[in-house]
Amino acid sequence: MVLLSRPWWTIFVVFLALLSPAKNLAKLRTIPSTADGPFDPVTVALDERLPIGSDDLPNNDPRLAKIVPGFHPEQIALAQGTDSSSMFVSWITGEFQVGQDVTPLNPSLIKSVVEYGIFKLDHFAVGKASVYSQLYPYKGLNNYTSGIIHHVKLQGLKSSTTYYYRCGDPFAKAMSPVYSFTTLPAKGPYFYPKRIAIVGDLGLTYNTTSTICHLQRNKPDLNVFLGDLSYANLYVTNGTGSSCYKCAFPETPIHETYQPRWDYWGRQVYLQSLRSKVPTMVIEGNHEYELQAQNNTFVAYNARFAVPYRESGSPTKMYYSFNAGGAHFIMLGGYIDYSNSSQQYAWLEKDLMSVDREETPWLIVAFHQPWYNSYKSHYREAECMRQSMEDLLYKFGVDIVFSGHVHAYERMNLVYNYEYDRCAPLFITVGDGGNREGMAIKHADDPGACPKPESTPDPVGVPYEYCGFNFTSGPAAGKFCWDRQPDWSAFRDSSFGHGILEIESPTRALWTWHRNQDTYLSENHVGDQIYIVRRPEVCPNRKSHDILAV
Repeated sequence: MVLLSRPWWTIFVVFLALLSPAKNLAKLRTIPSTADGPFDPVTVALDERLPIGSDDLPNNDPRLAKIVPGFHPEQIALAQGTDSSSMFVSWITGEFQVGQDVTPLNPSLIKSVVEYGIFKLDHFAVGKASVYSQLYPYKGLNNYTSGIIHHVKLQGLKSSTTYYYRCGDPFAKAMSPVYSFTTLPAKGPYFYPKRIAIVGDLGLTYNTTSTICHLQRNKPDLNVFLGDLSYANLYVTNGTGSSCYKCAFPETPIHETYQPRWDYWGRQVYLQSLRSKVPTMVIEGNHEYELQAQNNTFVAYNARFAVPYRESGSPTKMYYSFNAGGAHFIMLGGYIDYSNSSQQYAWLEKDLMSVDREETPWLIVAFHQPWYNSYKSHYREAECMRQSMEDLLYKFGVDIVFSGHVHAYERMNLVYNYEYDRCAPLFITVGDGGNREGMAIKHADDPGACPKPESTPDPVGVPYEYCGFNFTSGPAAGKFCWDRQPDWSAFRDSSFGHGILEIESPTRALWTWHRNQDTYLSENHVGDQIYIVRRPEVCPNRKSHDILAV
């Protein structure tokens, strides 16, 4: 009787919901949008059932074992070129060496070849090979030299097309099985990857495995990893885990790292399955710094990953850009000079100016350490980078900024210089991939938790003067921290998980954050969800440069 008193279409909707209650009721619920903000700050209570820590997978775990013989390819990974017409294929052959005396492999021993095609493997491309070493001229520390690392660039690809490929050395009969990938859509305001996975601070733990398994269930078309990848620097050179950098070898002037953890990270069965099928873009974090002899840093990061830095006009893999259909991604380096007189700043300004917002409406930026963060962990560490670059991002109408570093989830209100601004980017922290250091659970606004200002700069990477300051207005005036969750923080939750970005149109995208524990309860349950709405009609900085010039 109640149903008959309603309009016919509401009866039809209820009928659909009854056919598949969980799926359709999830669609019926109201999802907020950034246009509805600002939102009152929300903190999700810590689930006491969840372990705060995160145990590493041991080196002898079968999921980390090398499963190919000799010089057959392993650790196979894809990375997007500057657009859908190119793709990098990377892999490693041979075995790494660890010990006092190591002899690097000769990269010319094995060729770098990819055979590929749409219906059959009727094309091939040849690339380059290299090895790298971590050398420590100090008593008690083991040296390391890698297997042979191969990078091959495929060019002239068709957009939104499935290709099959295999890699290795056909002359040595050391080829991989056949894999496949689907190229991203071509540039254009109505063409986007269906799902883009975003996650940071993965590490190599049991929680990492859970995160990657859940991420794969969402079937992403593109992955973006926000730095702090393997955490090899949390192990000393004999493979022993150490949370105290100076305790294991107090006589050495540098912090040793156990480089085989990089190989185990690349071999991890679920991660390799993901990266061999879906292009995965990375940016460096502080755990990639890895200082070694002669002040060399980021050696493993630069050797192991292929990114389109040259194609995007960058002189280094530490920052670059690429297109994913109608979205332009800018990957910034937080551990290389970012001052307004730096190469990176000049490159960023030039890259931003080159974006045609009519063709690629969405402008998305990613880097490791968050500019806005209300957790005690890493609170306001990135002030110098924010003060240097925030004006540029605001001026050119960046839509979303993703970061990691803090091992929790936090979504901000639209914020510029700590104030709500409807034309500012949406800042999101997704540093909850599952790393060994565990969850961030304390907030800077908890009683007695506010760090001392002089303790907040991140000492790794870029030398800079301290940029912290006390707030001069609002509820936190005269203080370094708020006494409650800041107004610019909309939602925070200490859980491991990952995010999925689904761009639906030139002005609308759905952001969904999935907590690891929720996936076991219901595939339709989400930790956080919001529509991100671009408003070029009210925000001139989000229009094309031609329109701005009028």
